[in-house]
Amino acid sequence: MEGADPYGRLIHFGIREHAMGGILNGIALHGLTKPFGGTFLVFSDYMRGAVRLSALMNLPVTFVWTHDSIGLGEDGPTHQPVEHVASLRLIPNLAVIRPSDANETAIAWREVITRAKPAGFALSRQNLPVIDRAIFASAEGVSKGAYVLNKVEGQADVILIATGSEVALAIKAAELLEADGIKASVVSAPCLEWFAETPSEYQASVLPAAVKARVSIEAGVTAGWREYVGDAGVSIGLNHFGASASAGILFKEFGFTPEAVVAAAKASIEKARA
Repeated sequence: MEGADPYGRLIHFGIREHAMGGILNGIALHGLTKPFGGTFLVFSDYMRGAVRLSALMNLPVTFVWTHDSIGLGEDGPTHQPVEHVASLRLIPNLAVIRPSDANETAIAWREVITRAKPAGFALSRQNLPVIDRAIFASAEGVSKGAYVLNKVEGQADVILIATGSEVALAIKAAELLEADGIKASVVSAPCLEWFAETPSEYQASVLPAAVKARVSIEAGVTAGWREYVGDAGVSIGLNHFGASASAGILFKEFGFTPEAVVAAAKASIEKARA
């Protein structure tokens, strides 16, 4: 192309997700570069073959998928990913990362560069609050895939496990539970694949077996969460397609509220006692 810079760092792929994935793989195979490419998370469907090959060949390719939930809003269910995070987690050797705020994203990006393995980010479209690390645990916990955010005296009554935009929701729910005299441990779990690689002792410190009451919170299908919440656990998710409305309306209508998490936590506590 006339006037093109052969040493430019950015490629405008257009609406060509599969071609983008294949080209990223080719750049990684050529060497000396750790490429990344971005599109909406729902369009990961169109590039799944290339993503799978990246994982199969263990290439240091980073897929940046945005607009990661029904929080996309008015574009409606055609553009709102529901099953995509769970589906991508099924690909062997692919780390799927859904950070809760800017600090978790920064630490996760550092980990991706350091590990030099296939990875995919699922990033929010809506603005998210930055977690106050003077109150909550350091975002360095992202390097272990999941970590406890808050301090609980003694054994917790319930564990709230959340990813991405739902971590802030879990924090608010924990505050409401505390007002009711219930101790809730809040776990941010941005990357279950990294968490699975940690020693069993660490995993037990985050999800102690003695605490049977657990709630998972993720704005997507609940498939895969039973492994973490157990028989007494409750999974808050979305096992159907979204709708066309603002993010605030959709999250409220589909049960992603602090009050819904509180109700789920109390139900799980009762199940654990039974």
